[in-house]
Amino acid sequence: MTVLSIIRDCLDALLHPSARYDALTRARHRAFMAPRLLGSLAAFAAFPVYLVLRGAPSAIEVAAFAWLIAPILLSWFLSRTGRYEGAHVLSSLALAGLIMAIAATTGGIESFAAIWLVVVPLEAALSASRRVAAFASLLALSCAGLLILLSQLGWLPAGDLNGAERGVMMAFGVASATLYAAGLAFGAESLARTSVALLSREEERYRMLARNMSDVISRHQRNGAVQFISPAVEALLGMPVAQLLGHGLFDRVHVADRPAYLTALSDAARGDVRSVEFRLRREPAGSERGQIDFIWVEMRCRPLEDQRREATAELEVVAVMRDVTDRKLSEQALDQARSAAEAADAAKTRFLATMSHELRTPLNAIIGFSEMIAQEQALMLAASQRKEYAELINASGQHLLSVVNGILDMSKMESGNFEIASEPFAPRASLMHCCNLLALKARENGIDLITDAPQDLPMMTGDPRAFKQIVLNLVANAVKFTERGGQVTVSASASASQLTLRISDTGVGIAPDDLKRIGAPFFQCGKTYERRHEGTGLGLSIVKSLVALHLGELTVQSKVGEGTAVTVKLPLVYTPPQAKPSDKVAAESKIATLTPVPRHEVQDQPALVKKSA
Repeated sequence: MTVLSIIRDCLDALLHPSARYDALTRARHRAFMAPRLLGSLAAFAAFPVYLVLRGAPSAIEVAAFAWLIAPILLSWFLSRTGRYEGAHVLSSLALAGLIMAIAATTGGIESFAAIWLVVVPLEAALSASRRVAAFASLLALSCAGLLILLSQLGWLPAGDLNGAERGVMMAFGVASATLYAAGLAFGAESLARTSVALLSREEERYRMLARNMSDVISRHQRNGAVQFISPAVEALLGMPVAQLLGHGLFDRVHVADRPAYLTALSDAARGDVRSVEFRLRREPAGSERGQIDFIWVEMRCRPLEDQRREATAELEVVAVMRDVTDRKLSEQALDQARSAAEAADAAKTRFLATMSHELRTPLNAIIGFSEMIAQEQALMLAASQRKEYAELINASGQHLLSVVNGILDMSKMESGNFEIASEPFAPRASLMHCCNLLALKARENGIDLITDAPQDLPMMTGDPRAFKQIVLNLVANAVKFTERGGQVTVSASASASQLTLRISDTGVGIAPDDLKRIGAPFFQCGKTYERRHEGTGLGLSIVKSLVALHLGELTVQSKVGEGTAVTVKLPLVYTPPQAKPSDKVAAESKIATLTPVPRHEVQDQPALVKKSA
């Protein structure tokens, strides 16, 4: 351990606690205390030698040596209070007082000690305080002026030294003052070097933090121009910092989010603290999430503190940005899950409302008419009346059977247990048969049912039962929702690879909001409790699922008050898809307007015979 390290440790033990945790303050306190303590100790060590050489000292000499205890007191004051500027003020007063005492007894302004007044402001410059330096300069000038005034008035005794001795003492005064000033210069240089080293170390520490932290720190003007941005933005956006300075970052903000971005910066420039979320475009290369064009970031901005600028100048803003894409994706997933849950709850409500109506009405008829037949003797029913009641009971039972069959078919399709029995058949014959079945109902409702099916329609391979059910459901819906005097047109055409069916009507049409939900199970247009037409709302859902199973396309176009047109495109040759989820999703995605019904892998089970709905 060297002598310097021992001295440094001793000085650190004397420092005020407030100076032990700041390197620059600690260095300044050391520089103040070390020369004063060493100087005082050297003076006291030289005092016996002075006595041997000079003999008994005078009263003034004793006072001068006693004055050398002042630096020790100043060091004690600084170590106790930590007031660095106050210690320098007291030091300037002590030094000026010592100089005045010596100069007053050795010739006034002509004394060798008067040159030391120059050292007073130089020593105060080490305080790094303009007020302390100004006070020390004014003190030195005042002392010099006072010495000149007292010398002119003759109030100070003239020196009793001859010319040679006066020259020696003057040389001694200049040399000692120069050496002391040199010591102050070296001390100032040491403090400056320490300050630069500490500043460089602090800057390197902040650079290391800026390089390694994931959040991006930036400084902006009020108009959004970037003055500084940390290197972490290169990992965030995949591009160098130089391209984001100025308006480079603003150009990468999503167009829809730019007003919110600029508003947050403008509010922060006025003194507020703002937080805003927006999207930033980044380069696909180097992206951890793959090919993504935009990411969500959260920016918290506030005015830059300690800005010494003109009152009319715009304030700058410091901002911290972080990637919140994962959080936004989680929020979107939660929103989708919430929407799905709400849709499921609405579907349950529609199902209960529909079933309560569709099942209760025919059951009431069955129970009522069967009770009347059971009491035919009391009621004296005629044979024609019993026959009519039996027909009504049969019709109600058939309606109940169709409702149950529809629910079962829908359940089979959604669970993936509905099998397509593919075989060759003539689509024109099936189409004409379905239209003939519904022709009577159309005439009873006063509706013209027009069928346009070319004679040369080619054979197709698929499930003829599913084909008939598609046509029956679509034509029955068109007839049901067309007012008396309207028209329903059923047309068919074929291309090289697919058959196109188009069923159009001049009915009530479908509102745009309801059109988005057409095909959902148990959904019917209008309010559930104000329906004008009976039905379970499963017709289009079954059609949609059957078309999807055949790898076809279904499109619904409608306008309120003008009618509806449903277009179905089916492949002429049905090819069973491979049992891959991606293929099933691709097939379902071809259905326009309607929400695809998810299908599971078709299981190997015996063919299920489906009754006509």
